[in-house]
Amino acid sequence: MELVSTAFLIIALVFSVVIHEVAHGSAAAAQGDFTAKYAGRLTLNPLKHLDWVGSVLVPGFLIVANAPILLGWAKPVPVNPLNFRDKRWGNAKVSIAGAAANLGLALVFGLALRFWPEVSGAAAANFYALAQSVVIINLVLAVFNMVPVPPLDGSHVLFALLPASQNEFKLFLQKYGFVFLLVFLLFFVPVIWPIVAFLYQLITGIPLM
Repeated sequence: MELVSTAFLIIALVFSVVIHEVAHGSAAAAQGDFTAKYAGRLTLNPLKHLDWVGSVLVPGFLIVANAPILLGWAKPVPVNPLNFRDKRWGNAKVSIAGAAANLGLALVFGLALRFWPEVSGAAAANFYALAQSVVIINLVLAVFNMVPVPPLDGSHVLFALLPASQNEFKLFLQKYGFVFLLVFLLFFVPVIWPIVAFLYQLITGIPLM
């Protein structure tokens, strides 16, 4: 059963990070930037998106270490903001699209858990385990990626909201964003997990232990 659970986690993570990146590319294309399309990245084929570090090594290490949260990422889709029709909010829209896609997946599978009729058997148990993995992983991805620290998606939303008078602050965050991200990664579980647990129970009606 442990092997099956691990397989479900890996499938859910790969599926979720691919959807996240395709959402970015689709949002960019909707604004006039077809860079991701021309690069062949508007596809659900995971081989086009997987990053050896973020999609294999990091998740593998977290699984072996029995970490409380599984996290990973795919190769970022190429985007050229100069092609956006909306120069002010274009980057923010593309960034929000990724988190929105993850939240949408969490809603679909979470509501399935809430309203799916109770049935017995291995198939039902496997569906429940997979759906639970999809909901948790997508909530983690949505919340984590909206943290306003470069290079996470939330930083693009923050930069769009800040006035031009805060350009020096933007440059400061861009310069030292990776340092802030490393610090956040050391402490992000206690920060993110209560939010994920609240959203999980809100969607599924089931407390997350």
